[in-house]
Amino acid sequence: MMYIYIGGTLLLSVLLATIVIPRIIFISYKKRLFDVPDARKVHKTPVPRLGGLAFLPVILISLCIITGIRYYMNEPVDPIWSSCLFMRYLFLVAGTTLLYLVGVADDLVGVGYRYKFVVQILSASFLSLSGLWINDLGGLLGLHAIPAFIGMPLTVFLVVYITNAINLIDGIDGLASGLTCIALGLLIIVCIFVGQWTHALLASATLGVVATFYYYNVFSVSGRKLFMGDAGSLTLGYILSFLILHFWTRQESWDPFELNLNMVTISTLLIPLLDVVRVFYSRAKDGRNPFLPDKNHIHHKLLRTGIRVRTVMITLLLLSLFLVVANFLLSFYINATFMLLFDLVFWCVLHIIINRAIVKHKKITGRKWYKTYLHII
Repeated sequence: MMYIYIGGTLLLSVLLATIVIPRIIFISYKKRLFDVPDARKVHKTPVPRLGGLAFLPVILISLCIITGIRYYMNEPVDPIWSSCLFMRYLFLVAGTTLLYLVGVADDLVGVGYRYKFVVQILSASFLSLSGLWINDLGGLLGLHAIPAFIGMPLTVFLVVYITNAINLIDGIDGLASGLTCIALGLLIIVCIFVGQWTHALLASATLGVVATFYYYNVFSVSGRKLFMGDAGSLTLGYILSFLILHFWTRQESWDPFELNLNMVTISTLLIPLLDVVRVFYSRAKDGRNPFLPDKNHIHHKLLRTGIRVRTVMITLLLLSLFLVVANFLLSFYINATFMLLFDLVFWCVLHIIINRAIVKHKKITGRKWYKTYLHII
């Protein structure tokens, strides 16, 4: 029966998003609420960036309706729903709403990065206060159980890290939403496997609206395209953080570390997570503010090899799928530390290949780039 509820949540989310998103597009064009192109951005014409307005309302409505139906039908719910899980979801809604509102403000009038960073830390703290904090590293780097005074700040860092990673990777059509769809798809499967049904419903509700947005972002005709904006990317990053954190928390009812589920779930976001580290390092090394934008993300580098935007998006989605499958298969044979080592080696080799392709393309075209970024972690 739970499979029907999960499928119903997904379909309801798609239906609501299909109703809401076209109306956001209409209002955006009518009021001329556009993301204007500049030297840093890839798109050439003004495009609305209010697609993320649909995310949180659609997710909450879908999740609440299906959960209400479960109660009405006297279906069994998660055994800890009445206690800690309920509290965690209350803090999740509070934190997501806070980030959503800041994102909306940034999309409409602009918000300074310092203010957004403070709000991200505050929202991340909500999850730690709810009792959801990293209490075990599952053998990563030889570490297991960790105390609260380390685990809670580490949790805040991870949430801010993931939230910013999704926000910063949102640079070309379909990339952030596509990577999020892959992550949510795996999280649904893993949550079903371990019997975390409420989390599976949340992931399904989120997947429905993101998949619908992906269609409008990538395949819609001129005049019906839109971006997710900060309202969307911050919302998605926070929800993904919430879901992934459950696989970094040893609980009485189940142990996610037996099957290296902590590393398997985090592998869904390896491309944006590792890209943030590389970009921040390169900016700091050049004496620039790590939080100020540039064109040195992995999708920008791939564009400098001469391939098209759509091809870049597909390439990165396929690489993400490869890392997910590889980490899943490796989880049966090696521990978390060696899985991390594999991911880092793969990342470095990938950038060596990209850097050589950039140099080769530069020689072939004979173009004089004002600056060629050849930074590797």
